[in-house]
This record gives sequence, structure tokens and C-alpha cells, in this order.
Amino acid sequence: MSTVKSYLSLIKFSHTIFALPFALIGFFLQRHELVSEISKTSSSWSIYIPADYLKLFLILLCMIFARSAAMAFNRYLDRSFDAKNPRTAIREIPAGIISANSALIFTIVNSVLFVATTFFINKLCLALSPVALFVVLGYSYTKRFTPLCHLVLGLGLSLAPIGAYLAVTGEFAVLPILFSFTVLFWVSGFDIIYALQDEEFDKKYELKSIPAWLGKAKALRVSELLHVLSAACVIAAGVYGDFGLFYWIGVAVFMGMLIYQHTLVKPNDLSKVNIAFMTANGIASVVFAAFVITDILFIKGSWNLNG
Repeated sequence: MSTVKSYLSLIKFSHTIFALPFALIGFFLQRHELVSEISKTSSSWSIYIPADYLKLFLILLCMIFARSAAMAFNRYLDRSFDAKNPRTAIREIPAGIISANSALIFTIVNSVLFVATTFFINKLCLALSPVALFVVLGYSYTKRFTPLCHLVLGLGLSLAPIGAYLAVTGEFAVLPILFSFTVLFWVSGFDIIYALQDEEFDKKYELKSIPAWLGKAKALRVSELLHVLSAACVIAAGVYGDFGLFYWIGVAVFMGMLIYQHTLVKPNDLSKVNIAFMTANGIASVVFAAFVITDILFIKGSWNLNG
């Protein structure tokens, strides 16, 4: 049991809460569109469309495997830096709880399981699985050569809503792409806030980040801009998707949490970074997804057609 806890800590499993709710949005969006198309050709109000819970399960597995591989690889690649940084020296590899080789094997196993799982979803997801792995694993290298590494992390997590949609439909669509951009800008923005803690360390060891490049004050302005773009995308998605009241309540909560986290963190006071990072963004993701899915099921009218 202690070994399992160590690996869950290694990959920060609790942080799955950021992208997972958006994957669920992508899944239920497709369900609604399927129901809408069938209802147009049927005069019955009692259409039975069985929910594809197996595919939902496979989607969740893909997210867990891809994210586990990405986090373990990041810890493996950064182990020498983590050992030198007082904030990260307690992590599993520098602390000797998990060996570097074990972390690498864990990465490989999860990568293989990710690709194998996409095989059971559809051919398009299988074909795109190496691309997805390239993005989520490649992020770990980016801090060595570009301060835009935060955007690469955002890109990796932004694959959740469009990936879930593709898993069921095998086709691209505008609405899940708008949600993916929401995640891209949202995650990039709060990752900059989190990186404020390592500004001096990154400068000393020539690692790239927005705070190390621009300083804390300007980095926070960049984070605010990214969160404004995230809010714009979520509003655009609401208008484009013709959502109802529940959706807009979710938007209000999501935007409120974006604003709230920026009231917590100041250039000269980083004491509440963890509250801003985990609590505010966890609430933003879960509550927003709950309201969006409720809107899809009840307001958009697919609930009475669900299996």
C-alpha cells in the first residue's frame, strides 16, 4: 500500500481533477449531438439510446495513463534539479523513495497502456496517440530551452475535451475545440502562478520560465492575460453552443475562481500560491463541468433520451 501511495504522490494523482472534468464535458457533448441527430428523424419521444459507458471508461483510462506517464517522466527528467531545489528535494526520486529507473519503467508501462487503450476506442485515436504522447512527454524538455513551457503544459491538458469527443465521434468539431482552448489558456495561466515559487532557482540553474524571464510582477500580468483569454473562450463556447442557464452559472463560478486566485498571489507574497493553484482551480474545474453537464442533460434535452 505504501508503494502505491508513493507512486500516486509521484504523479500527483490528485491533480487529475484539472483536466478530467473537461474530458467528461467532451463526452457528454457528443452524447447530446447523437441524441439530437436521432431525434430529428424520429417522431417518438421515448427513443432509447444506450449510454456508451465502456467508451467513457476507456477515455478515463487514457487520461490516467497519459498523465501518469507525463508526470513520472517529468520527475525522472528533472531529478537532478529537484534534488538541488529545497522546495522539491522531498519528492520521491531525490528523496530515494522511488528509484529513477523505476520511474522510467513506470513511464514506459503507462505509455504502452495508453496506446493500447486507444486501440479499443477507434482508429483515429490510435493514429493520434503518438502525437498526444509526444506533447505530454515533450513538455518535460521545454523548460530547458523556452519560457513558453507553460503553454506546452496547457496544450497537453487541453487534449482532454477534444480527445474525449474524438473517442466517441472520430471527428473534429468547433465546440470541443473551444473548450480545449479554454483549458490551454487556463492551465498555462495558473502554471505561471505556480512557477513564481522557483523564479530565483530557475535563474540560477538557467531554466526557462515566464517568471524567470520577466520577473514576478510581469509574469502575473501574463497569467492574467491568459486567464482573460480562457474566459473569452468559455464565453464563446457558451454562445456558439447555445447553452442555457446552468452553463452560464458554471461560467460565473469558473471566472470567479480565475479572479479569486489572482487576489491571493502578489509579487511580494507567495504564501497562498498553493491555495490559488489547487483549491481555486480544482473548484473552477469541477463546478464548471458539473453545471455544463447538467445543462447538456436537462436544458438541451438529452436526458429523456438517455439509456
